[in-house]
Amino acid sequence: MDLFKTRKYSRKKQYLISVLLITITAVLCFISINIIGYRAVALILLLVVSVNAILFDIYPVLLSSILSALIWNFFFIPPTFNLHIGTAEDALMFLMYFVIASINAVLTYKIREVERKERDEAEKEKSIKLYNTLLNSLSHELRTPIATIIGAIDTIKDPQTNISENNKNELYTEIEIASFRLNQQVENILSMSRLEAGFIKPKIDWCDLNELVFAAIKDNADDASQHNIKFLANEQLPLFRIDNGLIQQILYNLIHNAIQHTPKNTTISIELDYNETHCIISIFDNGKGFPDNEIDNVFNKFYRLTRTSTGGTGLGLSIVKGFTEAMNGKVYLENLLQGGAKFRIEIPCEFSLNIHIENE
Repeated sequence: MDLFKTRKYSRKKQYLISVLLITITAVLCFISINIIGYRAVALILLLVVSVNAILFDIYPVLLSSILSALIWNFFFIPPTFNLHIGTAEDALMFLMYFVIASINAVLTYKIREVERKERDEAEKEKSIKLYNTLLNSLSHELRTPIATIIGAIDTIKDPQTNISENNKNELYTEIEIASFRLNQQVENILSMSRLEAGFIKPKIDWCDLNELVFAAIKDNADDASQHNIKFLANEQLPLFRIDNGLIQQILYNLIHNAIQHTPKNTTISIELDYNETHCIISIFDNGKGFPDNEIDNVFNKFYRLTRTSTGGTGLGLSIVKGFTEAMNGKVYLENLLQGGAKFRIEIPCEFSLNIHIENE
């Protein structure tokens, strides 16, 4: 583990810090030499060399091991203040210290290098897996609306096909729906890219949450033909000072996710509330809920439930979580006892009961 990211320090800074650690430790040991004895100093200095090996690259660590050996010899091994060693036992101890310190430095560095390579390999495998997952998802989620648009346009433009105005209008409707779905997938991909790059900065303004919910329901109307969306506007809600665009995207993705992953005729309910510091959005259904062993993973990028035949890129809920956290909010998910799942969004914000407030 790269503690405090010290390996990213410049080589000069690493040399300086490693030498300072050895020097400061030696001074403290010198002050307390009568208490701990000079042999214990060797263990303390060896410990500092080990810490340097965890923190820094190999050459600063080797320097600190050599320096610590010389300091121990010069200041602590009798006779002090020279490099002469009085007894064969102390000479052997000094030699063993130097060898152990050097080996410890090299081995610790090598272990860290192996761990780093293993982490890099794991990250590479993870990236490849995510890349393949994204390609597989996009191959269906983007290709289907594109194929619909191309097929409908070819039919309309084909001079040998005699279609009525009614049929032509139906094809135009199919093109419109497919275009909207294609645009939504592209929006999700762009939103995730912005989240990854850290470019999401909320644009705070006064808004009516009821209106945003109605807009999100309307955007999902074509996909919700076989579901029941239940929402009763809360007329007692104040205006909230939040990011309209992020909230609407959160609402759209939550409603769309519920439509995709619940059986036909499922009821999807939306409720709005607030407390002294937060606005609260709750979206729940009476479907089958989430498998208990997968509920902690549903907000991960590209994650899709293992036993689902529905499509999707697996980005919707991760965008919900990212946008919510961009506004310093939190998203909660739980399975309901009576069946189904409930998402609860809590976002800190200002609010006002004056419905005539003008945008700032």
